[in-house]
Amino acid sequence: QVQLVESGGGLVQAGGPLRLSCTASGSIFVIYAMGWYRQAPGKHRELVAVITNSGSTNYGDSVKGRFTISRDSAKSSVFLQMNSLKPEDTAVYYCNVKGSRPGRNYVSWGQGTQVTVSS
Repeated sequence: QVQLVESGGGLVQAGGPLRLSCTASGSIFVIYAMGWYRQAPGKHRELVAVITNSGSTNYGDSVKGRFTISRDSAKSSVFLQMNSLKPEDTAVYYCNVKGSRPGRNYVSWGQGTQVTVSS
């Protein structure tokens, strides 16, 4: 099992920054990619950003130019720097990891951290 612990969510005013962190532990073995997804009330979960073990990144269209994903491979951690936050960024943010251990691939999710942006 792989456990993900997220931190950094909270309440922020529109235009402000916030930084999310996520650390993986347990039977990690090999991580292929780590990322962030979000889900607002009444909406589907959507991609925010993902970073692969080679450093390639991909962002959702609504956050490009405002959010930056990074990782510390040695610590199995991923970070999301969110700038110029908008009220529509309000959602529960979930950390995600894709990897493999002997015999199988795996996908794990964190418990989610609430981000609320006030106007």
